[in-house]
Amino acid sequence: MSDKDFVAGSDSDARKSPRRVVFVTRRTSPQVRAQDEDRVMTHPEVFFHIAIAVEILAVVLVWMALLWDAPLEQLADPMHTPNPAKAPWYFLGLQELLHYFPPVVAGVLIPTLVVLALIVIPYFNINIQSEGLWLRNKARRLRLLAAVVVALCAFLAAFHVWVALAPTVVISGFMLLAAATPVQATSPFRRWLVAKPLYFWIMTWFLTEALVLTVVGTFFRGPGWSWVWFWRG
Repeated sequence: MSDKDFVAGSDSDARKSPRRVVFVTRRTSPQVRAQDEDRVMTHPEVFFHIAIAVEILAVVLVWMALLWDAPLEQLADPMHTPNPAKAPWYFLGLQELLHYFPPVVAGVLIPTLVVLALIVIPYFNINIQSEGLWLRNKARRLRLLAAVVVALCAFLAAFHVWVALAPTVVISGFMLLAAATPVQATSPFRRWLVAKPLYFWIMTWFLTEALVLTVVGTFFRGPGWSWVWFWRG
């Protein structure tokens, strides 16, 4: 090591002089005066927070299991198949798609494409600066959005997938509202929409579709997977 690695001196900022041997006198404050950086170390800070969250969640789940019984049905009877036979709630979205598409499409093709998209999309340079989608090239992006939305809506309408078509139309409407909103809009909600990047809209559409399909399969499907109003029994 060179002679410059250790320098004796009097200082109060350990971040600017990390390699110095500092003698703290009575007139010198050892307090670090530098501002904290906007970074958090993964270990041990983040791991510690994750461990606490997992422990709290485990305690809550254990207490819920002690206070409420699981909604289990009677023993399976091979002579009596329930109608409708519903999958667990986290698969009801796929089961709802099976009502519209062939099994290969709804059970294999669509889930595979979704998983591949979630894996591949982060490797593309999609609005990496997290800037608003409509802040640049608005005309070109509007044409691209119109082509994608029209093609997707036509596809869903051809198979009568109205429960998936409705969220697509709603999200597209909010995107058009954001495109028509000036950056210096007076409404806080519209300024919030303008600031949202592309990945926000993609993930919002995906989560909305999953939520709507799951809710419809859970509460609005009766015998023969027919449409029923759950408040009518």
